[in-house]
Amino acid sequence: MSGDDEQWNDSNRAFLQAFMARSTLTLDEAKPLLAAIQTTYERKETLAEDITEADLNAHIAAANTRISPFDLEIRSTFHQTTRKRVYAFVNSTSDPIIQLATVHTAEEISFLKRVLDVMFETYNTPRNEVMAITSMQAMRLHKAPDSGRRDTQDGSATQGSTTQGLKMVEAEKMLRTLVDEGWFEKSKKGYYTLSPRALMELRGWLIETYNDDDDDDERPPRIKQCVACKEIVTVGQRCSKRSCNCRLHDICIQNFFRMQRSNDCPVCKTEWTGDVFVGERAAPTKPNGRRSAAGLNANASRMTVGDLDQNSDPEEVDR
Repeated sequence: MSGDDEQWNDSNRAFLQAFMARSTLTLDEAKPLLAAIQTTYERKETLAEDITEADLNAHIAAANTRISPFDLEIRSTFHQTTRKRVYAFVNSTSDPIIQLATVHTAEEISFLKRVLDVMFETYNTPRNEVMAITSMQAMRLHKAPDSGRRDTQDGSATQGSTTQGLKMVEAEKMLRTLVDEGWFEKSKKGYYTLSPRALMELRGWLIETYNDDDDDDERPPRIKQCVACKEIVTVGQRCSKRSCNCRLHDICIQNFFRMQRSNDCPVCKTEWTGDVFVGERAAPTKPNGRRSAAGLNANASRMTVGDLDQNSDPEEVDR
């Protein structure tokens, strides 16, 4: 322990405190932070450009040693679109939904679960793996479904059946809060998706909740992993053969096929066309070719979550 104490100093404490306040960091964000910390605690000027990835990793390793007894950990993954490595402060063992319940009301957690259900069930079909939701679609979920209605596709009720729901203004505020807290990201086109931090922390929960374990059920898993990096794919490309479960992140494709020396799907050997997408690019399109949420919004406006049928695909996407 004495050796650990020598490695743990005021600089490490300041870094951990700053990381906990932010929840996520990239190397570019960490450089000025670590430079300021080192300038203060080591009493010599340190510039952001002087900070290396090794410096960041050393502080993360020291922090993980200290926080691991509390079931906390700093993990990293690549952002699905920018390829920047994202470091996140996550809970390594407890149910992340329970963790969220410590800072949000039951109605807010129920709303979040309804949003996730629509992302990963309703808008995640064999034809259109969107796994994203617009503000309008999310706002229509502000009310809790009737207590007697089915809330999940397997017939079990979720928290939403016992709460009063949120006002629309409260639902809108909750969406902003989820972005601010690092759980959601909002794209330029207005789609909400799970952030890298959420995909790391919710990974086990997502697989357990949305992938069916029934041996008699022939439906493909809703939560799929990139065959290259083995991380969850919510933005990327898919095999053009609908029955094939092969998925690849956009950021993984080039190196993967270069190493494979073939442009064929590694699972079913179908030619990889590169024009069948996962994420908001898979959303239904208007006749003029522009992506639109109108068709999905029309369905959501007439239904509660309990009415939504996973076997009913959103309108077809022509390729």
